[in-house]
Amino acid sequence: MSDMVKLYIDGNEVEVPAGTTILDAAKKLDIHVPTLCYHEDLPPTAACGVCVVEVEGSPTPKRACCTPVSPGMKVTTQTRALRAMRRDLVEMILSNHEVVCPTCVSNGKCELQDLANNLGVDMEHYPAIYKEEALDETSPSIVRDPKKCIACGRCITVCNEVQTVYAINFADRGFDVNVNTFFKEGLGNSACVNCGQCTVVCPTGALREKSEIEEVWDALLDPEKIVVVQEAPAIRVSLAEEFGMELGLATPGRMHMALKKLGFDHVFDTNFTADLTIIEEGSELVKRIKEGGTLPLITSCSPGWIKFMETYFSDFAENTSTCKSPQQMFGALVKTYFAKEYDIDPAKIVSVSIMPCTAKKFEARRPEMCDSGYRDVDYVLTTREFIRMIHEAGIDFPNLEDLEAEPLMGQYTGAGTIFGATGGVMEAAIRSAWFLLTGENIKKLDVEAVRGMEGIKEAELVIPTKELGDLPVKVAVAHGLGNARKLLDKVRAQIKETGKSEYAFIEIMACPGGCVGGGGQPYGSTLARRARRGEGLYKEDVSLQYRQSHENPGVMGPDGIYAKFLDAPLGEKSHKLLHTCYWERCRREGATLRQTTHKHHEEH
Repeated sequence: MSDMVKLYIDGNEVEVPAGTTILDAAKKLDIHVPTLCYHEDLPPTAACGVCVVEVEGSPTPKRACCTPVSPGMKVTTQTRALRAMRRDLVEMILSNHEVVCPTCVSNGKCELQDLANNLGVDMEHYPAIYKEEALDETSPSIVRDPKKCIACGRCITVCNEVQTVYAINFADRGFDVNVNTFFKEGLGNSACVNCGQCTVVCPTGALREKSEIEEVWDALLDPEKIVVVQEAPAIRVSLAEEFGMELGLATPGRMHMALKKLGFDHVFDTNFTADLTIIEEGSELVKRIKEGGTLPLITSCSPGWIKFMETYFSDFAENTSTCKSPQQMFGALVKTYFAKEYDIDPAKIVSVSIMPCTAKKFEARRPEMCDSGYRDVDYVLTTREFIRMIHEAGIDFPNLEDLEAEPLMGQYTGAGTIFGATGGVMEAAIRSAWFLLTGENIKKLDVEAVRGMEGIKEAELVIPTKELGDLPVKVAVAHGLGNARKLLDKVRAQIKETGKSEYAFIEIMACPGGCVGGGGQPYGSTLARRARRGEGLYKEDVSLQYRQSHENPGVMGPDGIYAKFLDAPLGEKSHKLLHTCYWERCRREGATLRQTTHKHHEEH
């Protein structure tokens, strides 16, 4: 056990592996050391100094988040001097911070607010010296408020080290140091892919989604508008934790009822178009396999990944599925299929989506997303915005009765549900691709090799087809754009060396954990919480009558959308409404340079 270290914290003996920090050793003893810049999923930056502790023999306090333990170390976490030092640090931070807690979106969720309350800080000790700096509202998805930034560096770490987007970094020096974009031109003029992971780890609300709550309320209160709503699979496992319920509990019925109580005229479910996406994307994969099309096929559901591909890997545009995301498929169908079935003028329809993702706001405004003849999705609300609306309306979410989504575009299968977890799209696709290639259902529906929080996962199947014989199909799953970069660099090297990749199909999700960890999810979204949310989706999957997308009667049944409206997968109408194109973007300002693909792809 030479790799174990024994030390003492507040007089308590503890043994931990060598290399463990004082902070993690204290956690093992359930001893609380206050932190601010620290985040459990990110490497420590030691920027704030709030976690200082005393170490016997050291002339100065040590930062617990980054100081490794040593044999026989004696640590003290609470003294009058330490309390005063922490309080002084927080008061200095607040002197350079716009304190508007009652109107801040992070009120009640702000780590700085909690720390100030717990330490009993005095705002009068230091004069307010923060600069009046304008909001950065250049992005369609994210607002950056310099007056609330405490320069903790979390957003920079997640952007540059986890996501490898490199949209933001520290600018200037000393007391003037700040978080900014290249040449200070704003997030909307940077390489930012709108994934919103920076908003999830920001402790103060300096980074937040660009809210569309007021626009949605205006539509709901307009008697001339028909307001239709869809909700992504991940939403149903994100709401419970905000209302004191079990973490990861799936609450689709309460979610639908809450939306109805808010005043939405028609409540549908994005899971329906998740199933539809699998039929289109699965058919695309099968067609490429049979006809020698470009492989590997890469999923297209995550708009953060799509913009990342357009910026850093545009040479993979031909590999990326032309399918729109479930959100955009739904939007196009609301103003065509739904309008036709309900005999409603599409000009009167307001299409709203509830998404775990800030990048969906950007996606809805892409100029090509108007195949219905209108903007396909008018407004996108994040999970956090939806929760704020529930609170504003005074809805008692835990005690709501269940309500099913309307059947026209509300029926869904377990395959649609698991879209929200990393590996879920792949698993759903395997279930239906097997059927499309063999004419029979796969015997083991649970494809466990593609599940879990490992950054890159692989699986290999042998599909017994009549036309192609025993067909080996190797697949890969990556979540988090840093992992996507590693996987695509590997694929690029394989293609350069051998002319082809070992993979037939690749799933990429921009956010760690998949959509359950999206940039619009509730604050405090750690990897552990994301995993629990994913487990909730798999539990709903096994509870449903249908678990494969091709079994959804609203999609493939005799009265389903193909029979009544779309005609056939990959058909002319499907391509017009459900498929899209991609662009090459400049790495510096994110501007579009040229179109790289066309919707009516020649191989289709």
